[in-house]
Amino acid sequence: MINAQQIKERLKGPFEEQQAGVLAEVIVEATHESQKELVKASDFNELKDIVKGLGIKVGELAEAQKRTELKVEELAEAQKRTEIEIRTLVKVVDKTSTDLGGLSRSVGYALENEAYRALPGYLKNFGVELTEKFIRTIIDDEEINILGRGRKNGQEIIIVGEAELKLTSVGKLKEFERKVNTLRKKYPTKEIFKIFVTHFARPEIIEKAREKGITIVQSFEWI
Repeated sequence: MINAQQIKERLKGPFEEQQAGVLAEVIVEATHESQKELVKASDFNELKDIVKGLGIKVGELAEAQKRTELKVEELAEAQKRTEIEIRTLVKVVDKTSTDLGGLSRSVGYALENEAYRALPGYLKNFGVELTEKFIRTIIDDEEINILGRGRKNGQEIIIVGEAELKLTSVGKLKEFERKVNTLRKKYPTKEIFKIFVTHFARPEIIEKAREKGITIVQSFEWI
């Protein structure tokens, strides 16, 4: 870059020294101002490039957001379908449980009906003679599966029974004892003969029942 002194030397021919010096300073200042304007223009162009780049980035972000929103909508729709399927499955399970419960009750009633026919003859092995046919009833909100009257050793007795397809839990004996206690309140002076009818009973349960004075009758025994 030419400085003021160099310009002054070149102007000293046509102009006096003082005039040449002033002119040199003016030329230098003008050159500086021009260069500043050029820098500003360059900066502006760079700024435009940056803004353009930012515009592209903003567009990309908007597109990415759009894709994200679509995915969220898809997930929401999938969740909605899943909830519908779960509700449908719950209904199916409830219906299946209801059907199985109904089937279980039907099979249980079938065992009781079979017991009504077979027990009168079978109980003679214990010296018990039935005097009134067995019924199924409810006493003080307790469902009694088998209830009848009979005689043993010349004395009138109350025969009470429970029916269960499989007897594998001591808890069933406890439930039966609760029903027996309800009958004791109703017939305080009568001897109660307790029987538990089942298709199968575990040996240890049979022993527990014997300790409680309960006669276990498995269906194959009256065949």
